[in-house]
Amino acid sequence: MTSLLHRVKAKMAIFAHRKARGMIDGEYGSVFRGRSLDFDDLRAYVPGDEVRDIDWKATARHGSPLIKRYVAVRRQTVLLITDTGRNMAAMAEGGEVKKDIAVMALGVVGYLAHRHGDVVGLVSGDSAATLSLPAKGGEAHLERLLRHVHSSTSEDGAGSRIQEQLGHVARTVKGRHLLFVVADEMVADPELGRLLRRLRAQHEILWLTVRDAELAAAGDWYSVDDSAPLMGQLARSPAVAAAYRKAAAERDTGRDNMLRQAGITHGSVAGSSDVVTALFALLERHRRAG
Repeated sequence: MTSLLHRVKAKMAIFAHRKARGMIDGEYGSVFRGRSLDFDDLRAYVPGDEVRDIDWKATARHGSPLIKRYVAVRRQTVLLITDTGRNMAAMAEGGEVKKDIAVMALGVVGYLAHRHGDVVGLVSGDSAATLSLPAKGGEAHLERLLRHVHSSTSEDGAGSRIQEQLGHVARTVKGRHLLFVVADEMVADPELGRLLRRLRAQHEILWLTVRDAELAAAGDWYSVDDSAPLMGQLARSPAVAAAYRKAAAERDTGRDNMLRQAGITHGSVAGSSDVVTALFALLERHRRAG
């Protein structure tokens, strides 16, 4: 099997030809608000230094501007959270299997974390079980995480319920991390909204939704979620198509409102070819929101 991380790097290399990859690196680096640094010493101010780094009390005593210097004390922890239920084995809007898009998105964020010296962990699962893999560094570790997501998602698995994975994080994860969530088009509900607000009070959270395939206009399909048949002739009915679009729009609005009220930066993607651009926009929006 071809390295999943190699596919991620290839996609990022294509992006680099269209827009400097350093831009998405920079956006990733600005995700964490505040500093994971300890004070070291003072030095004289030089043009170009950040004004916020001036120690005004020391400056007043010394008579000329002095800058605080810091040393890094730890790496950040990035926690990839994803749904590996059977919903993610269905087709996405762009015609690919959803899990392939999820692996690409998780791989891009994981690789950015690796480039910045951060450690990456994984929480994944379905409605029946949740698995947590500890945060570590290195490309080999990231490859293992991606392979686990890819191999664990199948039409024979339990249904999707991202609330289970988020609840696991709320109960077991200490400290402040970056949570990157990739999920199906889940439906908003008050309990989930409360859980998200609780998590957002502790962590930075980015959320990416993988879009569902459109209602099939030809052929007989079935729902991966509950195996119910999806009759192709029904999709050709203007009334059915209109009702479907209305229901999908209401679901999207409810989910968007829930995430926005929780203070979570969110976006969506239809195919793996859009992942890098979508993530760049997501990171940029998160930086501006801060």
